[in-house]
Amino acid sequence: MNQQVLAADSSAPSRTIARHRRAYKGERTLRNSVVTLIVLFNAVLLVYPIGKALLGSFHQWNPLNGTYKWVGTQNYADLFRDPTFWTSLTNTLYFSVVVIVLRVGLGLALAYAIWSKVTRHKTLFRTIFYMPTVTPMVAIAYVWKMMYNPQIGIFHSFLNIDINWLYDSHWALPAIMLMTVWKDFGYAVILFLSALHSLPEDALEAASVDGASSWKRFCHIIWPLLRPMTIFVVITSLISYVQAYVQILIMTQGGPGKSTFLISYIIFDEAFQQYDFGYASAIAFVLLVITAALTAASFGLNSRRSGGQR
Repeated sequence: MNQQVLAADSSAPSRTIARHRRAYKGERTLRNSVVTLIVLFNAVLLVYPIGKALLGSFHQWNPLNGTYKWVGTQNYADLFRDPTFWTSLTNTLYFSVVVIVLRVGLGLALAYAIWSKVTRHKTLFRTIFYMPTVTPMVAIAYVWKMMYNPQIGIFHSFLNIDINWLYDSHWALPAIMLMTVWKDFGYAVILFLSALHSLPEDALEAASVDGASSWKRFCHIIWPLLRPMTIFVVITSLISYVQAYVQILIMTQGGPGKSTFLISYIIFDEAFQQYDFGYASAIAFVLLVITAALTAASFGLNSRRSGGQR
């Protein structure tokens, strides 16, 4: 009897080890399967299209008639001699800087007002401000296009502003900027609110005890603590706005003239209107380099400021 008990006791650890080994093998198989799926997903949907576009940028490429002829760097040379490209680059930088500044400024101001002044219904305010952000750009662009209509639009009928917004080369791009800011500032409001709610209470209470005014408390405590979130909003906004083209396509089609041409709209126009996929691919990679450079500059500026503060 004792021998049977000893045998059972000695076999128990071996069974436990076997179960752990099977569990480990199952976890390893699952992990390897997930990693394989991720690699395949990136290869099929990211690496291959990017590689195909990069190779196509060195070709005269028209899928409609089957043209795929090697031209070397001719597309890039034509690009930098193209006045439309430089116009679109200027418009893109102007559009991006103005919209980002207004998005960050308005989002931070409203988030701070909700955080510091509103005691009830904060969820309602967050919902109201965030609703345009999750609404499709196509729908909002069509609505604002009707609002800008010089005969029946709200700006003309109710506000009595006699400006032909989308058909005036001086006002078309600012009108699209206004619509873009209205749609997207709620994103900044939500992010800044989350950052404000995570601020250390002891630092804020210490400033209040020392008699710091609300403005000094904001400038010297709150704003420096919000800098990482501000950099994040700026970078994500930058990546989004240098690729903006939906509102241009719907509201102005790049006009009047070329006053609302942005780089991403040129890519769309060259690829799907002119069917010059090689030239469009060259523009796309120049845009990629510009976006990467601006993003790296933003990270570098933030790192230098953080290092200086330490």
